[in-house]
Amino acid sequence: MNEGPVLELQQLTHVYVNEKGASLAVEGINLTVRQGEFVSLVGPSGCGKTTVLSLLAGLLKPTMGKVLLHGEQVTGPSSQVGYMLQQDYLFPWRTIQDNAAIGLEINGRKTAASMRQVDELLNELGLPGAGGRYPYELSGGMRQRVALARMLATEPSVLLLDEPFSALDLHIKLQLEELVHETLKRRNKTAVLVTHDLSEAAAMSDRVIVLGRNPGRIRAEYKLPDGIREASPIAARRHSGFQTVFEELWKELESEEGGEAGDG
Repeated sequence: MNEGPVLELQQLTHVYVNEKGASLAVEGINLTVRQGEFVSLVGPSGCGKTTVLSLLAGLLKPTMGKVLLHGEQVTGPSSQVGYMLQQDYLFPWRTIQDNAAIGLEINGRKTAASMRQVDELLNELGLPGAGGRYPYELSGGMRQRVALARMLATEPSVLLLDEPFSALDLHIKLQLEELVHETLKRRNKTAVLVTHDLSEAAAMSDRVIVLGRNPGRIRAEYKLPDGIREASPIAARRHSGFQTVFEELWKELESEEGGEAGDG
């Protein structure tokens, strides 16, 4: 980690304009994310968390400011950026292997060698022998593993995670947190997670960024203690200092939201 900035947000501001007028979503956000770092964005409803991810992904063009990826300004979607959502968006008529290879297909990189790598990824993510099956045959947690494989198959340098575990049962959610954390650390991937779950943010992250709303701005930044940061998500929750971190995050959000802390 700390090999240099991968993502830089410089005075990032975005205004949505429609027939009802203009709405300032986020304003003046400055943030640097380094190689191998895992950063979470938390905050109340309407604070612009998903807007920030869309700006990072190049899906939106900022009204003011810049997003830099490896020092180059982001002007649109890039194969260097992977995106994982709450819904898996698997195509029901395609096999698991073909679903995981969609990004390679779009980028013109689908070869016999890359398909072997897809199979290896599926094995690594706990889906051995599942390549010939179809999405309807898999549980929600398994489908999200396929979505993770699809994202990793194109070897992006940055992964954006928009509440990818929020629709899952707690046990499956914790399993996937462990899998994602371990996989990204092993591959030294840079990741930004948006979540409404403060426990998840504290357990998975190197840093947690708290956004306030109207408009979205950075209110606070928490660097997790080494003992929590270096542990797996489940082990982090058992750490003696975890409750203190959680309560600090809760208090920050509660003061922002007037008692609705943790709402997505």
